Amino acid sequence: MKHKVIIDTDPGIDDAMAIHMAFADQSIDVIGLTSIFGNVTTHTATRNALRLAEMAYYRTIVAPGALVPLIRGAEPPADFVHGAEGFGTVPAATPAGSADGRSAAQFLCESCAAAPGEITICAVGPLTNLAAALSLDPNFVRNVKSIVIMGGSYAYHGNVTGCAEANIWNDPDAADRVFAADWDVTMVGLDVTERTQCTPDDFAFLASQSPQIGGFLRRAADFYFDFHQSKTGVRSCFMHDPSAILAITDAHLFGFEVVPIAVICDGEEIGRTALYEGQDRRLVKVATSVDNVAAREKFLGLVAHADDISEMRKAG
Repeated sequence: MKHKVIIDTDPGIDDAMAIHMAFADQSIDVIGLTSIFGNVTTHTATRNALRLAEMAYYRTIVAPGALVPLIRGAEPPADFVHGAEGFGTVPAATPAGSADGRSAAQFLCESCAAAPGEITICAVGPLTNLAAALSLDPNFVRNVKSIVIMGGSYAYHGNVTGCAEANIWNDPDAADRVFAADWDVTMVGLDVTERTQCTPDDFAFLASQSPQIGGFLRRAADFYFDFHQSKTGVRSCFMHDPSAILAITDAHLFGFEVVPIAVICDGEEIGRTALYEGQDRRLVKVATSVDNVAAREKFLGLVAHADDISEMRKAG
């Protein structure tokens, strides 16, 4: 039985890695992509999501998401990490298709209502769309199978500030509502996503095996490597968003702690994911360890065959 997944995304170089990995994984049925701001604006994220689907000949719905955070102003896009158009120095391109007429929140609610208990939402950007869907439909929380979030950190650690990860920091109010809701949540944060890394040689391999999709990711990743090298001194990149996809298909690769989580929404630690001190929140599965060798191999193995899989879709 396939995993039915909606990916809530702000593509983004590592988003593109995760999405193409999911498209190439025949155990996953990506029934939709919902766009959100973060790495790029929501408009650019929508365009990029359409482009990724068309590149892989993957028929799926793309629904445009919220333009700004739930109750506060938007931060500038992270163009210093992902480039002005989201894919490093790869030029912008206009997709042939167009986005769905529904908002991301509408699409999320309607899709999960049509298949209650069957759809996992993999959120690899700020959580504004999920919070909006919670407000739109009181039954949404019961219709979703599970939520897998790339965001936060169980340890006191961040990549925007000393304690805040970017996706949570971009809309902490929305994130706290998501963690407070009564549903099954898995948090895949910096505790594990920074332990799995790929190198330029890995992407050269992908380009040799899948010249179209692997070649695109290799070109995009050059910019990503530049950013990581400026921060760590090592020419490699963290596998943030692909780790969230793997937590759906290969949860055995991770170790988890089960704790309630809250998000700090003001003050010097804004955006920090912290242990919730009350008694009225459902527990969250927080990834705290990973078999990083196996995770890297699974990513490379899937994307190495991405062109073959997309050609099968194109022909069929």
